[in-house]
Amino acid sequence: MSSERKHLPMYTIDAFASKPFKGNPAAVCLLQDEDLSDETKQNIAMEMNLSETAFVRPVNAGSRFGLRWFTPKNEVNLCGHATLASAAALFTCKGNYDTSVNLIPYGVDKLIEVWLCDNFPSNQFCIGFCESKQFELNEESSLNVKISLGSCQPVDVQYTPGANRELLLRLPDTCSRQEFEQMSPNPSAMMNAYKTGEVMGVILTLKGSKENGAVDEDGRMFDFISRYFAPWNGIDEDPVTGAAHTVLSAYWSKVLRKTEMYARQCSKRGGNIEIKVRDDGRVELAGKARTVLEGKIFVD
Repeated sequence: MSSERKHLPMYTIDAFASKPFKGNPAAVCLLQDEDLSDETKQNIAMEMNLSETAFVRPVNAGSRFGLRWFTPKNEVNLCGHATLASAAALFTCKGNYDTSVNLIPYGVDKLIEVWLCDNFPSNQFCIGFCESKQFELNEESSLNVKISLGSCQPVDVQYTPGANRELLLRLPDTCSRQEFEQMSPNPSAMMNAYKTGEVMGVILTLKGSKENGAVDEDGRMFDFISRYFAPWNGIDEDPVTGAAHTVLSAYWSKVLRKTEMYARQCSKRGGNIEIKVRDDGRVELAGKARTVLEGKIFVD
């Protein structure tokens, strides 16, 4: 008689979504004490075929969790929506958290903490990130950006170095939400403009107003809206990107002179994010999550 095949818990969770099939889906694989090889993790990410698969491994008897993220193509340094999805898997599916402080610190270079929100609307999760800094690009780099976006002409271009390596492009305030959502940047042109790894993501963003239609279904105005493109990681357009909002929050907090903001990422699936910029230089991103699939994956 053959022994039972080795398997692990697997979830698909829609992050930054109040109902299924919205927000950004991520796969979450809960590991036991025994880790998997990087090759196996990459194969699982390819099998799940979502923008990111998160691998969560307990550290210190389950009070702290290590976290890694893989796209179907490669490992990435940071993924906000898959982090929020991981928190949802642990909180709602496994009940693995300290109820006295409602905090799950993730052991990823002391970069991320996740907890159940008690100061935001109910049933939301908060992620605490380090704020991402930017600096202005020179004119030559700005021209490369404009070429990659075709007819789109940004009024401000910022660059975030380090792990993010992202361009932020602010569009004119006269642009409407409808025009913003209908733009079709060329991912191939982006990759041709930046071939050496200095750019791994492009953020388009627009200041929100009631006049340009940047409001939610209840009429509440978004402080800013955005879209995110990462063809270098095999993602033409990402539905909702938590990590990109560490860049966006730093930028718009200075422009708007606000520390609390409400934002939307305007992909076809879309998602809303509550933001707080803290005095200690960290950013809190809050959003809901919905589990849409629960099962197990066989790895032998």
